[in-house]
Parts: sequence; C-alpha cells; structure tokens
Amino acid sequence: MRQINPMTVALGYWSLGLEAAMVIGLRMPKLLASNPAAAIEAQRMVSEKIEAMAQLQWKAMTGALGTTPLSVMQASTAHYRKAVGKNRRRLARQ
Repeated sequence: MRQINPMTVALGYWSLGLEAAMVIGLRMPKLLASNPAAAIEAQRMVSEKIEAMAQLQWKAMTGALGTTPLSVMQASTAHYRKAVGKNRRRLARQ
C-alpha cells in the first residue's frame, strides 16, 4: 500500500481553494446581472453543491474514500476538485 504524503494532501486543498475562487470570480458577474439566467445559475449552483455533498457522503458510507485519515482527505479533495473543475470549464466557455 502506498503512503500518502501530507504535503500532497495540503497541496490538493490549496489547489481546490484556488480553483473555487476562480469559479466564484466567473460566477459573480452572472449572478449580479439579476436576469433569468442569473436565477438559473443560482439554482444550478445550489443543486450541484447538494449533489456533490450527497455523493461524497455515499462514498464515505461505502468506504470508497479509503481507510486512513489522509486517504479520506485526499479522496474528498479529489471528489470536490472534479466538481469544481467542471464548473470552471463550463463558466469559462460562456
């Protein structure tokens, strides 16, 4: 079994934070427009967050995140980075 480096986990969290900040920056102008597209984006944002959280809970209950604290942290970060990355790519295209 491969050891997980705590610095790798920390770097994953740092990267997630940067990418989340980018998504916030891309999303704010849309939300501030106060038009029907802004309402759709707000609904999408909330539903995506609920879905990502529910999927992560399922992974935790089934043991898919790993058996050690570091493996759980790393898998959780990877889970959220996937969702945040999809949002960043979608918002950057528009």
